[in-house]
Amino acid sequence: MTCPDKARRQFLAIGAGAAACLTIAPGVLLFTPAHSRSPAEPVTGKVRWGLLIDTNKCTTDCEACVAACNEENGLSGKVTETAAQWIRKIDLKDSRTGRRVSLPMMCQHCAEPPCVDVCPTGASFKRADGIVLVDKHICIGCRYCMMACPYKARSLVHENLTDQKPDVPRGKGTVESCTLCVHRVDRGETPACVEACGAAGHGAIVFGDLNDPMSEIAKRIAQYQTTQVRADFGLNTGVRYQGL
Repeated sequence: MTCPDKARRQFLAIGAGAAACLTIAPGVLLFTPAHSRSPAEPVTGKVRWGLLIDTNKCTTDCEACVAACNEENGLSGKVTETAAQWIRKIDLKDSRTGRRVSLPMMCQHCAEPPCVDVCPTGASFKRADGIVLVDKHICIGCRYCMMACPYKARSLVHENLTDQKPDVPRGKGTVESCTLCVHRVDRGETPACVEACGAAGHGAIVFGDLNDPMSEIAKRIAQYQTTQVRADFGLNTGVRYQGL
């Protein structure tokens, strides 16, 4: 069944602050209604969702966040030239001290996302609550956003897809990246990577509202020195790192 024009207009308005429930295929929703608020209640800029990753707790041999992301979003988990990988682990070494750190790298959910700036169709957009997403209906696969992203966080779907997750529709020829598990967030839950990191006993990833000074993530950022990857770009990322 084709979505009514009204539903499509509501979806496109999410970036401006309106919540929507849109079907991309029969029975497949791009966003599920939030349990913590009425589906008609708009997403607002009062909240800005983000992540704080403590590299002191993230170990080189742990891939729990990557595996959880793949499972939650229906990714293959294969590491190939064309395979989608919304989170990848990066190992860094300080050439002066020899100190090594491991960190997850994903879409940084920038306040000023360059992927949105270069998108010719408006498919790349930022919700009022800071989550950066792609509207698969109007993405033409031009990959300008992939070139603009300084974090190499986006990928193009090259293969035909089957057995997709109902909450995470994907499509061949479209660009995709970490969504902060928006379908979970809208239900009042935490992203899958955060849950998996905690279950693995590391607790290296904290999720929360950057705008709320009483939230755990805001308190930690205020208490400890944190880093934005390539802060010199002035993108004001929603993902921060501790211990870099």
